[in-house]
Amino acid sequence: MNLTVVVSAIVVYFAVVISLSLLTARKNRGSADFFRGGRRSPWPVVAVAMVGTSISGVTFVSVPGMVEASAFSYLQMALGFVAGYAVIAYLLLPLYYRLNLTSLYEYLEQRFGLCSYKTGAAFFLLSKVLGSGVKMYLTAIVLQLVLFDPLGVPFWVNVCLTMLLVWLYTFRGGVRSLVWTDMLQTLCMLGCVVLCIVFVCRAAGFTLAEGCRSVADSPMSRIWFFDDPGDTRYFWKQFLAGMFTTVAMTGLDQDMMQKNLSCRSLRESRRNVLSYGVAFIPVNLLFLALGVLLFDFASGGGVAVAKPDDLFPTVACGTDASGRPLMPPVVGLLFVLGLVSAAFSSSGSSLTSITTTFTLDILKAGGKQDETGLRKTRGRVHAGAAVVMGVVICGFRAIGDDSVINAVYTISGYTYGPLLGLFMFGIFTRRRPREAWVPFICLASPLLCMLLKTHSEQWFGGWRIGFELLLINCALTMLGLWLASVRRPATDSK
Repeated sequence: MNLTVVVSAIVVYFAVVISLSLLTARKNRGSADFFRGGRRSPWPVVAVAMVGTSISGVTFVSVPGMVEASAFSYLQMALGFVAGYAVIAYLLLPLYYRLNLTSLYEYLEQRFGLCSYKTGAAFFLLSKVLGSGVKMYLTAIVLQLVLFDPLGVPFWVNVCLTMLLVWLYTFRGGVRSLVWTDMLQTLCMLGCVVLCIVFVCRAAGFTLAEGCRSVADSPMSRIWFFDDPGDTRYFWKQFLAGMFTTVAMTGLDQDMMQKNLSCRSLRESRRNVLSYGVAFIPVNLLFLALGVLLFDFASGGGVAVAKPDDLFPTVACGTDASGRPLMPPVVGLLFVLGLVSAAFSSSGSSLTSITTTFTLDILKAGGKQDETGLRKTRGRVHAGAAVVMGVVICGFRAIGDDSVINAVYTISGYTYGPLLGLFMFGIFTRRRPREAWVPFICLASPLLCMLLKTHSEQWFGGWRIGFELLLINCALTMLGLWLASVRRPATDSK
């Protein structure tokens, strides 16, 4: 892989992204456009952009590698995604639009009070900072190995450059610019995946049609698993996991919903959500098909792959025993560009949502300051959030322990249970919890879940808690809220 060509391509890529961001930001009319695009974003653009936002650099690397152990069972979860997006479209979006929300967690203030509002926002911020930090760290590690180490660039410079680029194309336009830059990055990412499939087929001596038949005939292309309920690939486990995870981690996530709320109307936003929900099936099919081709190529060529996540970068950028590239140089270039597109689309959206939540929900600057003051505040918060994310990434590098990273992912997942419980309690009951109890209930629920997960096999005859942890977390939160609540009129909840 020619590093000069790769660096030049990345420079051109970001020049286009930043130029598009500045061009679309010229029409910004203030902070309302930064936070929700003035609710003038075309829904087809948002739908394409959301695909890129949902697929991080970790997904770009990991999904092709999962086919050896899980085959195509991930498509069962993708079907659950579609069901989850339908719930968002017909249950949550009407609520958000009727209340004219900029931040999702304003609903909790209207429904319960200030303490619940701050608690929900704090859980989101904790989850987003940790989750985004881990995703960007793992992406930065791959880029360090294939790009920055050969150039002699230290990791901290890699991180500083990464966060500077994210800040540059988000600091002025916010959501208004993100819907366009993320659309561009999504199309670039998908184009890279398709071209990688074409070049891998050629390297294996297949035509594209023969490559498709090879994927279809592979035992790794099995989709449906109805035979063993104890199998983690069992259909209903995968489907329900996809549905409830989507409702919690998309429908109640400021990062994921901020672009959806920038559409002109509820009707357009609903079209957007349903469209990109369905799009996840063919998009994930592309990644999984690429994984089968990569595994077949690696096994046929005697290429050693240490772990599944190493499959794509090893084949795309690696060399054989004689030092010759395994793939044509263009495949390495496409891998780097696709990884950059996926990672930066996700991180740009995360940075903007963190800025929105901290400015509006924690500082409450929207109701205290005029436009000039609000612009200055969100500018400082935006820069500060970029610095914090950079520090978190470097912190994971200093720890350097995969078990810690996995633990952070798990802890981040726990934070959505209380959020789901708060929203479901507000939507489906007419009770109000005593405000002082809400933070303690939302902290106690994930702690109890950790205890259950640790001892479930011992206490419940071998039952190992899996995806249902989110539902247990939600149920415990709702139970706690119910026990600490009284029945009051709640006309703002319906």
